[in-house]
Amino acid sequence: MIFLGFGKYARADKIYALEPLPEGARGHGARTRVWVEGIPDAIVASRTERAIVSAMGAETAAEASAVLDGALDLAQRVADAAEQGRFDVVDLGRRARRLLGATTAPAAPESLF
Repeated sequence: MIFLGFGKYARADKIYALEPLPEGARGHGARTRVWVEGIPDAIVASRTERAIVSAMGAETAAEASAVLDGALDLAQRVADAAEQGRFDVVDLGRRARRLLGATTAPAAPESLF
């Protein structure tokens, strides 16, 4: 269940469209129109479309932050190595592969036994 605000919830697998409200239509906390399967009219939500998508499991803020931090660290290392003239391609390649793997590989399910 995804919290939409204003005491409203919807099943994540039933949400099929999100539309941010234009500036003029936003009032009293209204931020997004949410279309849910089986409901003819859009539901007005107080949460932004980004927050709703995140709650649906697309990506958590912590995961996005960790990937961004890793990418910035890698970029800083490349810039520093290029300035110093000692470019360790193997180390930077390994770090890049680890960062790319974190963004593309699905999380492995935990083993119960």
